[in-house]
Amino acid sequence: MILRLPARAANTWASSRLLLLAGVCTMVIAGKASAEDQRTIIVTASRSEMIGKAETASQGSIGQQEVALRPIYRAAQLFESIPGLVVTTHSGEGKAPYYLIRGYALDHGTDFANFIDDMPVNRGTNAHGQGYSDLGFLIPQVVAGIDYTKGPYYAGVGDFGSVASARTRLLDEVPAQMAATVGTDGYEEIQGMGTLRLGKDKRLLGAFQVSHYDGPWQPGQNFRKINGMLRYSQGTARDGFTLTAMAYASEGRLTTDQPQRAVEAGLIGPYGTLDPSDYSRSQRYSLSGHIEKPIGPGQFSASLYAIRSTMTLWNNFTHYLYDPVNGDQQAQHEARTVFGGRASYTLKAQVLGLETETVWGAQVRHDTAMVDRRHTKNRDTILPNCFQDQEDGSTLEYAAVNGHCNADRVHILMLSPHMQTTLRWTGWLRTVGGLRLDYMQADDVSSVTGTSGRGHQYLWQPKGSLILGPWAKTELYFSAGRGFHSNDVRGVFGTVPTQGVPLAVGGTPLLASTTGMEVGMRSNIIPRLSLQIAAFQQDFGSELRYNADTGQNEAGAPSRRQGIEISAQYRPVHWLELNSDLAFARPRYRGANLAAFGIAQPYIADAPNFTYSAGALVNGLGPWSGSLQWRRLGTHSLADGQLDPRDGGYSEWNIDVTYALAGGWKAQVSLFNIFNSRSDSATYYYTSRLQGEAAEGGEGYHAHPLEPRSARFTIRKEF
Repeated sequence: MILRLPARAANTWASSRLLLLAGVCTMVIAGKASAEDQRTIIVTASRSEMIGKAETASQGSIGQQEVALRPIYRAAQLFESIPGLVVTTHSGEGKAPYYLIRGYALDHGTDFANFIDDMPVNRGTNAHGQGYSDLGFLIPQVVAGIDYTKGPYYAGVGDFGSVASARTRLLDEVPAQMAATVGTDGYEEIQGMGTLRLGKDKRLLGAFQVSHYDGPWQPGQNFRKINGMLRYSQGTARDGFTLTAMAYASEGRLTTDQPQRAVEAGLIGPYGTLDPSDYSRSQRYSLSGHIEKPIGPGQFSASLYAIRSTMTLWNNFTHYLYDPVNGDQQAQHEARTVFGGRASYTLKAQVLGLETETVWGAQVRHDTAMVDRRHTKNRDTILPNCFQDQEDGSTLEYAAVNGHCNADRVHILMLSPHMQTTLRWTGWLRTVGGLRLDYMQADDVSSVTGTSGRGHQYLWQPKGSLILGPWAKTELYFSAGRGFHSNDVRGVFGTVPTQGVPLAVGGTPLLASTTGMEVGMRSNIIPRLSLQIAAFQQDFGSELRYNADTGQNEAGAPSRRQGIEISAQYRPVHWLELNSDLAFARPRYRGANLAAFGIAQPYIADAPNFTYSAGALVNGLGPWSGSLQWRRLGTHSLADGQLDPRDGGYSEWNIDVTYALAGGWKAQVSLFNIFNSRSDSATYYYTSRLQGEAAEGGEGYHAHPLEPRSARFTIRKEF
């Protein structure tokens, strides 16, 4: 196995190696721990029982068993265990994936809030897309579970979480182990982890992962990634604390969505690219701490974090539309530092004879980011001319300033106090009421346009649920609430001309509100079957929509989603679970002034009206374990305001089989896209220009194909 790390990237990887070395040392020491020092975690169901605890019909918790068993092509696909969520890609391994749920195309995370060990993953005012959520730094084998929500009904969930949110818990302890993986398409990986006992209830976990991947792409991506983690934990889940350090670095080629007419003309193959210099380079380092402590009659919980991240994406979306000589490649760069934390106090008490549980909490986050864009050729040549679409449909050409087409220094402060109370009125009736206040203050200084802006906004968000039951192991839920997502501050302050709502509609707010309602049920009335059904409606005051020309998200027209979700898990025998998740949605723009947004009809681009997944989990069948999963993404429009053109979506089958051998050895085979579907993982419809075409270019399909059938083989040794 050869993991190619070129000398020119030495500086990029050097700091990561320090943490990797610490992780390796921890793993080796932990390997000497006796079997008596190692704690075994046994989970008998993939999803936690929520009757009597859930606040809404769609809330849930994924257990360690499903996380460990699911076949995953990339780390972010762990989150496809959330019912109705599809995680795909339109570019490459070095870029955040593409998320779709409840009729929303969430791009790289616009309204899907992700938290890893209480650290926020989403990045506001990002170089590529608002809410950008790159999960490449996550090592799947250290995930303890995923708690998820849907809709704006939870006082503890704020920015980017109004459609869905996920909080990923990490393990405090793992058996010492080493693993090596080889696969088709140039996939190679080495992984190790383990735990050192430092005394009673004191543990130090170390983990590392090094991987390389070419893929079927032409040329190969030559994608390299290093992950490392050290985690100290002490005490118990109710009285203890953790301190976690994480490091991540990656780089490699990107194969973005390509014009289908270029494939049909034979200019490139189905896995080729018109610009092989497209590339990604990312780093992320974090330190986080978490404490749980009983104080008085209640429970205190708090966490703090510091995150440093950088990323550069070289993308050529439109090829020769703006610059017929040098091409349209742009380098989107960002350097960001984030500090923040949260604290809460939970009190259970009897009030006037009623059982109550009240949570008082507050969250704070501060971002400092340098965000810029350059016009480049072959990645290394910085060009002096820039292009920017205007609201009237024209294109402005202007000179770069110090090589930058835009360069903004941004500061963002978020303060979010909240309170939530659960009242149990009777044995069959409980209510949940919450109130959240989000205050955002931001400033932006552009060194290109010479403009700047400073502003603030606050938003009150009432939330509530009524829960009836259980009767016959069945509960009914009625929920309503208000939420929001933040907008790119460059669009709010007008420092980037193409960002924001057209002037005919008014200014772009810092915080765009959303309201939602949901009614549903969950039931265990049929033996060994868990069923959840939720019907929902959600309205956005401003839809975030993707602009392929600029490669960024922009605030758009108001929108509404209506739909229904059905999720079921059936356990016919102790070693088998069958699961199925079905979701229908009707995504539409709404309002009488759609023409001001350039929209003729209410159809929303890239918003799926149907998703389906089904699968089987096997665990405890002698030495055998594994999972089979099928996912289906339905039909969706590709152009805002138009029913056609449309894309038919795609279907994919994946399987993972593990066999436990004697002496702590395990052999694992993973097959992806079993039936070799030739569908596309992402399809768009926009204007680009090939060399030799008319100056105005041409509208057409741009697609990123699913990876063809591939296989990976892993051998793992537990000590």
